[in-house]
Amino acid sequence: MWNIEEIRPPANKGGFKFAIFDFDGTLSLLRQGWQEIMVPYFTEVVMAVAQNEDKAKIAAEVREFVDILTGKQTIYQCIRLAEAVQKRGGTPLDPYEYKAEYLRRLMAQIQGRIDALRSGKDCPVQHLVPGSEEFLKMLRNQGISIYLASGTDEESVVDEAMLLGLTQYFDGGIYGAKDSTMDCAKEVVIRQIFDENGIDPSQLMVFGDGYVEIQLVKEIGGYAVAVATDEEKREGIDPWKRERLLSANADAVVPDFSEAEKLITFLGM
Repeated sequence: MWNIEEIRPPANKGGFKFAIFDFDGTLSLLRQGWQEIMVPYFTEVVMAVAQNEDKAKIAAEVREFVDILTGKQTIYQCIRLAEAVQKRGGTPLDPYEYKAEYLRRLMAQIQGRIDALRSGKDCPVQHLVPGSEEFLKMLRNQGISIYLASGTDEESVVDEAMLLGLTQYFDGGIYGAKDSTMDCAKEVVIRQIFDENGIDPSQLMVFGDGYVEIQLVKEIGGYAVAVATDEEKREGIDPWKRERLLSANADAVVPDFSEAEKLITFLGM
């Protein structure tokens, strides 16, 4: 059954003016399964230099830092990989080399989905978290300024948002990772919202499935909704996601956006 798990009710019901959305896992399912590419690859790299270490322990260490950094640019996870290699006496590659190999492996898995969308074989709804477009449309109709901020490379985010038919909803803009800067896209967007609008933090809400965006918005006094979708089933809550997002101090947890009207009512709009 669809429901909202309320940890703390919105203190500013009806007063929200800005919304930040994460992309992968929050709206888009095109990259579903990326952790199952990154964690084994990173584990493989560390195991190559480890001395008498249990593979399961290394995999747990890798999964921990991959998860904590989810939402930041991919390069941060690759930097942590290089550190894990170095602390074991190995000579790490440049983090951008690790990133390139990870993306090569990831694209080998997801290129078929992108091609199916581009050719028209698949419809966008097949690769969206349920209810995503309806909810974005409702927020826009309520006059909310909507921003998309992702740790995925900006060029890819823009392209995939277009393929999924979502570009029109992000009047605040679409932001992703750039190799020219280490600034977190989500921190950049938050600073921009404040600099350009001089808002009360309680006017800002975030929707995401990553530790980073939940934590960032909570630290400044905004309202954080964790989207803990079971990406493989495309319905219900992923218990592991839920636990991690609650540990980031999420205010509420939803399985998806399939009951958009209920979520709008909950937020007081």
